Amino acid sequence: MALGTLIIKEKLGTSDRETIEQIRENPYLQYFIGLNCYQQEPPLESSMLVHFRKRIDGELINKINKKIVKREIDKSDKEVKKRIVSKKKEKK
Repeated sequence: MALGTLIIKEKLGTSDRETIEQIRENPYLQYFIGLNCYQQEPPLESSMLVHFRKRIDGELINKINKKIVKREIDKSDKEVKKRIVSKKKEKK
């Protein structure tokens, strides 16, 4: 929830309070931060974003990004290999 909220804040370019309000109003944003269903109440207090920023620094975000990119590249490589094998089988 913390990382998702910070990502939304950066993408929208909003203040902490505006970010929480956007999340409160938007079921897609609520889903993005990990809520299972839409809720009318704010998922957290805007002051919590200060704590999130202190704990989630740029180095941690870079590590997370690298892992996500590597996973997607590996996934893409597997799909390409499956297609190649499938085409070879079709030719036989």
